[in-house]
Amino acid sequence: MRHVVRSTLILAVALSVTRTAQAQREPVRSVPGGGIAVPGWQGMPDEGSLADAKLTREGDVLHVVTGPAVTYWNAADTVSGDYTVKAVFTEPKFMNLNDHPHPYGIVIAGNGMGTARRSYLYCAAYGNGRFIVRGFGPQSFQMNGGEGEENAAVHRAAAPGRPVTQEIAMSVHGDTVQCAINGTVVARYARAQLVGAGKLASTNGVYGIRFAHNTEGTVTGLTVTKP
Repeated sequence: MRHVVRSTLILAVALSVTRTAQAQREPVRSVPGGGIAVPGWQGMPDEGSLADAKLTREGDVLHVVTGPAVTYWNAADTVSGDYTVKAVFTEPKFMNLNDHPHPYGIVIAGNGMGTARRSYLYCAAYGNGRFIVRGFGPQSFQMNGGEGEENAAVHRAAAPGRPVTQEIAMSVHGDTVQCAINGTVVARYARAQLVGAGKLASTNGVYGIRFAHNTEGTVTGLTVTKP
């Protein structure tokens, strides 16, 4: 039994080290013809320039291709009180622009967006069955660990280069904030865990979308509903 436990721990550490090494060695690409081509929308990259990523719209479909990780929003899209923000994200070719899975998802509670004092929360899915809940306040903070966690509700791509789709929703109801992926609640937090020094200014604010670096995807049905 000790040998099994020790082997499991060694494997977990090895996987974590491998993921960290992958993230460190993967260069951030620059997207040709980058920038924002959707009226009213703004963005903030984690590093580098917005010109190194691209946001376009084709009909009702938002199309994102990143170099650096970018958070996108429309300043007119604000919501307060109790609400749900959801959208469908499609990665047309899983891991097409990278050598390991990268996440994308919904942003809520945006305040001070585009400034060094920004604060917001996001829930994002990977095409390998994992998800993360993180935020900026204004420094980054993690709600479910550096590597996130697996959940059976999160869809898995059949193979690299194949499509994968996730419906992601973030909701605020009373003193509870939760993330649902493909109709299943995968994370739930008390408001007090999220709002305060070093985290969110408020659960009210701008909503939008976020894509990790070197990732391509589309977004449909970005909507907000009130109870």
